[in-house]
Amino acid sequence: MNLRKLRLRAVWLLVVPFLILSRPTVAAVALGVALAAPGLWIRGWSAGTIHKDRELTTSGPYAFTRNPLYVGSFLIGVGVAVAGGHWIWPAAFLLFYGAVYSRTMAHEKRLLTDVFGDHYREYAANVPAFLPRATPYRPGEEGTDGFQWARYRRNREYEAALGAVAAFGFLLAKALWAA
Repeated sequence: MNLRKLRLRAVWLLVVPFLILSRPTVAAVALGVALAAPGLWIRGWSAGTIHKDRELTTSGPYAFTRNPLYVGSFLIGVGVAVAGGHWIWPAAFLLFYGAVYSRTMAHEKRLLTDVFGDHYREYAANVPAFLPRATPYRPGEEGTDGFQWARYRRNREYEAALGAVAAFGFLLAKALWAA
């Protein structure tokens, strides 16, 4: 089983208990949405910019961090966890994220180094893996065609948005039901 499938299946080990045991409040849900919204925007921008398996994308959000999709996922995950209404959920999410995504990013770094060689090495030397740099990396003109809705749809990024809406909708309903 590849890392992506493992990552997507393993998350359910947290999701099911979270949905059952969470005790959201309206305020916690509002804070969670505020944290997750930038993550959705970052993921959307990233998915509409990346040229998966064709060329090394170094423009758009990839000019600030090598893994903007994972930065977006982090913010969404923290937002949903905070909306759960107890400190245990963000703590569990941070442990899960650290364990799974550190391996995922290391694997992708090896793969991209194999595929793109020195071009990727130069990019990796100038752009941080996770925490964004303050100014965009501008290596040249390659990969500068920007965001495209067709690419966003082809990468099925709308699934992340639908998942976030469903999670926050469920948590808000649960909070209102308990109020």
